[in-house]
Amino acid sequence: MAGARLGFVGIGRMGEPMSGRLLDAGHDLVVFDTQPAGPQRLAARGATAVSSAKAVADEADVVFVSLPTPDIVKAVVTAPGGLIDGGRAKTIVDFSTTGPSTAKAIAEALAERGITWIDCPVSGGVSGAKGGTLAVIVSGPRATYDTLEPVLKVFGKLFHVGEKPGLAQSAKLANNLLAASALVVSSEAMAMAVKSGVDPQVMIDIINISSGRNSATQDKFPRSILPGTFDFGFTTGLSYKDVRLCIEEAEAMGIPMVAGSAVRQMLAVTKARYGADSDFTHIAKLLEEWAGVEMRSGEKP
Repeated sequence: MAGARLGFVGIGRMGEPMSGRLLDAGHDLVVFDTQPAGPQRLAARGATAVSSAKAVADEADVVFVSLPTPDIVKAVVTAPGGLIDGGRAKTIVDFSTTGPSTAKAIAEALAERGITWIDCPVSGGVSGAKGGTLAVIVSGPRATYDTLEPVLKVFGKLFHVGEKPGLAQSAKLANNLLAASALVVSSEAMAMAVKSGVDPQVMIDIINISSGRNSATQDKFPRSILPGTFDFGFTTGLSYKDVRLCIEEAEAMGIPMVAGSAVRQMLAVTKARYGADSDFTHIAKLLEEWAGVEMRSGEKP
């Protein structure tokens, strides 16, 4: 990757700190987003901001993509005037969560133009993007992965799960289903305990040294629910999208997801109640409303 110019499309909550890490590592970077604020901040740090996704692919050898939905990814990458029409980029790396079906379709479209598609969804949230501690899940040709590895290490710990398009997406969806499930069931259990009279902080402390501990009780409750801030950094709409994609892909493979479907419904109710842009820790707030209790520690994290 020495001497290669990098591009980044999607300078949002994840894309901006990830782009910043590339700049901090000394890479030459071209950026674009439909909202100009992020690219402008990166330009002040040395990036080159351009006016379209195609312009990024015209100027960069490798383009990274971080976008919110499968439809947006498909449009940015394969629609006329998208990355596929760029004159320089021969590798596109997708950090988005799109599902394996979308990844396969995009990979096939790009292959016809001699462009390599790398699935590379990440997990770890905004804090992981800032700190370089993301789980970076990769599928694509091994030779391309080996070339990209030094750059991808800037973002966190790498896992190459295979060469088949979509494998990394399957791994990411499975992880996100578990994360959402832990939050839903932990919120139900906490609401029951608190309404019974157990102090919320004491209950979390008990769980976290017991067999029920999980990512929600160890991280989301202490950071965002017990303080009442509900600001963990991942939206209800995106969590719902990921769980829906996971269930749809599983059912297409003949795998029923009974518990997963219940989690999807809880996210749907939370989204209807608080909006798609609400933080997905509002699942716990929904349980508070239903139970008539508040799960608060009284202390900021």
